[in-house]
Amino acid sequence: METYKNVTTSNASEQSSTSWKLFAAGGVIVALVAANGFLFWRSSTMEAQMSNMRNSTAVELNELKQTHSTYATEAQRSIEELNQQLAQAQSQSQKATSIAAQQARANADRVARKAEELVNTLAAENKLAQARVDEAIGAVRQAHDETSARVGEVSTEVGTVKTEVEKAKSELEAAIADLKSVRGDLGVQSGLIATNAKELSALRELGERNYHEFAITKKNGMVKVGTIAMQLKKADTKRNKFNLQVIADDKRVEKKDKTINEPVQFYVAGARQPYEIVVNEVTKDKIVGYLATPKVISARR
Repeated sequence: METYKNVTTSNASEQSSTSWKLFAAGGVIVALVAANGFLFWRSSTMEAQMSNMRNSTAVELNELKQTHSTYATEAQRSIEELNQQLAQAQSQSQKATSIAAQQARANADRVARKAEELVNTLAAENKLAQARVDEAIGAVRQAHDETSARVGEVSTEVGTVKTEVEKAKSELEAAIADLKSVRGDLGVQSGLIATNAKELSALRELGERNYHEFAITKKNGMVKVGTIAMQLKKADTKRNKFNLQVIADDKRVEKKDKTINEPVQFYVAGARQPYEIVVNEVTKDKIVGYLATPKVISARR
């Protein structure tokens, strides 16, 4: 009996252990299936992403190829244009260089001609200037000779002039010595009087008075002489006498029966010395002489 119970217990334990193993194995299988499913899903997802990336990359590569082709075409066109411009520039440069060289040669030729003309002109002017210098030197020498001769003549003339001056001085001194001082019609002793033009010139040289010459006729009427006015009323040629009317300081004075070379005197306000009229010549209706006035006239008060 006990043996049966043991066998029964042993079988039950074995069955229980087998059931557990089967359950565990089933769980593992399920887990493996689930893992395989996830891996399959993940693989499918990644393959789809890789396909999308390949497609996107292919599109981008095509775009890059097109862009590169466009850039390459434009670059080639730019290079060709630059080559054309460079060739044109080189051609223009060569042409400009040739023109510049021709212009430079022409300018050089023109400058050379100008220089040659200038040299010739300077040579001609130098020759002309030398001729003028020689002519001037000759003229200076001639002028020097003439000047030397003229100096001799001038020396002679100076000697002559000096002699004449000394003669004139002697004559003046003699004329001054001949001058007389007489009493006037007012009883005042006059200064020296002149009887002719020569003596009057000597009086002027002395410079003691102011002298105003006059020649008056009856038909002249009242005539201004210096600061006064005079009128000839009568001229007696036989007796060398005359009548004269004088206006001074708004006063009218008549001098009658005066003779030649007689000082006719009258006073003027402010003058300490009398004015003097001296007639040197009496002709028909005409007298010739001078008026002598003091150098200094005091101001009226």
